[in-house]
Amino acid sequence: MSSDPSNEYLIVGTISAVYGIKGWVKIYSNTDPIDNIFSYKPWLVKINGVLKPLEVETGKRHGKGLVAKLVGVDDREIARKYCGLEISVDASQLPKLEAGEYYWSQLQDLLVYTESDQLLGKVSHLLETGSNDVLVVKGTADSIDQKERLLPYLPDQVIKNIDLETGTMRVDWDPEF
Repeated sequence: MSSDPSNEYLIVGTISAVYGIKGWVKIYSNTDPIDNIFSYKPWLVKINGVLKPLEVETGKRHGKGLVAKLVGVDDREIARKYCGLEISVDASQLPKLEAGEYYWSQLQDLLVYTESDQLLGKVSHLLETGSNDVLVVKGTADSIDQKERLLPYLPDQVIKNIDLETGTMRVDWDPEF
């Protein structure tokens, strides 16, 4: 990790639950394939507002998910303190994307506007459905209503523009839908 202030960190997963009694944790991975999350080092977790490195002693597939043993975490109660924390990595470790491609974590929290400038809400998270990804957009205090909307992630068809600098996305979407 360099001390370059322009460093960007991207969320690649979450520590979701404890596993067993010896300090193991279950991992939810946003990477594809899911076990790619183990190739990024160090993991960074935000504790009290500060990103801190976490070292993975060992990690493996378990059923349809993943489990990991963190260095220095040797019992269930210590492991429980990490549950719910998002796992970030230095973006420089991730493969470079082509123009117009985005990591899911870059889309989270973007404000979603229709082409006629109506604020639909904020991207809460994304769902992988098989045919295409889906944006889950939740209403905000300033949006036209408090509805949760599911928008297909279809660049050029539904998604008209993404501006990471302003934190906005423009969509071709009927607010009544």
